[in-house]
Amino acid sequence: MEKNSNIKFLVLIGLLVISCVLSLLYGGSESVDLGAITSRNFIFWQIRFPKTITAIIAGCTLATAGLILQVIFRNPLAGPYVLGISSGASLMVAISILTGNALHLMSDFFIGKTFIVLSAVSGSFLITLLILGISKKVNSNVVLLLIGLMLSQICGAIQTALEYFSDANSLKSFVTWGMGSLANTTNFDLLIYLPIALIFLVAIIFFVKPLNALLLGENYSQNVGINFKSSRFYLILISSVLTGLTTAFCGPIAFIGTAVPILSRMVFKNSKQHLHLVSCLLLGSIILLFSDAFANSAIKNISLPINMITTLIGAPLVIYLMFKNKSW
Repeated sequence: MEKNSNIKFLVLIGLLVISCVLSLLYGGSESVDLGAITSRNFIFWQIRFPKTITAIIAGCTLATAGLILQVIFRNPLAGPYVLGISSGASLMVAISILTGNALHLMSDFFIGKTFIVLSAVSGSFLITLLILGISKKVNSNVVLLLIGLMLSQICGAIQTALEYFSDANSLKSFVTWGMGSLANTTNFDLLIYLPIALIFLVAIIFFVKPLNALLLGENYSQNVGINFKSSRFYLILISSVLTGLTTAFCGPIAFIGTAVPILSRMVFKNSKQHLHLVSCLLLGSIILLFSDAFANSAIKNISLPINMITTLIGAPLVIYLMFKNKSW
C-alpha cells in the first residue's frame, strides 16, 4: 500500500512540473518560446511567473482549507466557503467598489487594488471572528455549519441589494472581480501573499493528529486526549485565514476547496490525514495550473474566467460523490 502511494505521489509531482511549464508557456494570449526567455523578458517574469506562483499558492490554500472543513464537519460536501467567509469578503469588496467609484479611488490602479484586497481581508476576518465566537458556544458541528450557511445567505442578500442600486461601472467592476483571476497578482503582491500562506500551511503540520482524531468524532477525540473545542477553534481559524487571503488576492475561486479533498480520497483510499494534506497541496496546484493554461489557450486571444473552468471540473466530481453515496 505504501509503495502504491509513493508511485501515485511521484505521478502527481510529475503532473505538477508539467502543469507549471504549461502555465508559464501558454498561460496568456500568446505562447512564450523557451529559447526567448531571458532575465529581461518582461512577459515571462512580470506576468507569467507571478501568475503561476499565484496558482500554486491558491491551489494549496483552498484545497487545504477544504480538507480541514470536511474533516471537522465530517461532510465531504463542505468547502472553504461554507461558513460564509467568502461571502463576507465579497460583501466588503462590493461595498468598497461602490464607495471607491463614488470617491474616484478606483481610477488609480494601485490604490484601487489595495482597497479591494484590504476590503476582502477585513470581510473575511470579521466573519471569521463571528464564527470563532459562535464555535466556543456551540458543540454541534451541524449547528455551526447551518449558522455559517445562514451568515452566507445574509451577506449575499445585502450584496444583491448593493448590486441592484449600483451604477453600471461599479457593477461591472464587481462582477469582473467575482469571476476570479490569477493574473492580478504582481511580484510585489507575492511578497505579502506567499509568506503568510506558508506560515499557516506549515502550522497545519502541528494539527495532523487532531485532524485524524476529529475525523472519528468528538468522543473519540476526547478519549485519545485531544481537546475537541480548542482543536476545532484553531483549525477553523487556519482555514478561514487561508480562504480569506486567497479570496483577497484572486477573488472567489469555486470548487477547488470542495472537489480536491474528494479527489484525494478517490486517489488515496485511506483515512491518513497527513497523506491527504500533501495530496491536496499537489492536486490543488495541478488543477489550478491546468485550468489557467486551458483558460488562456482554449480560445485564441480570449482569456476565459478561471471560475468557469474550476466549476466545470469540480461540479461533476461533487455530483459523482452524491450518486456514489458511499462512506468516505
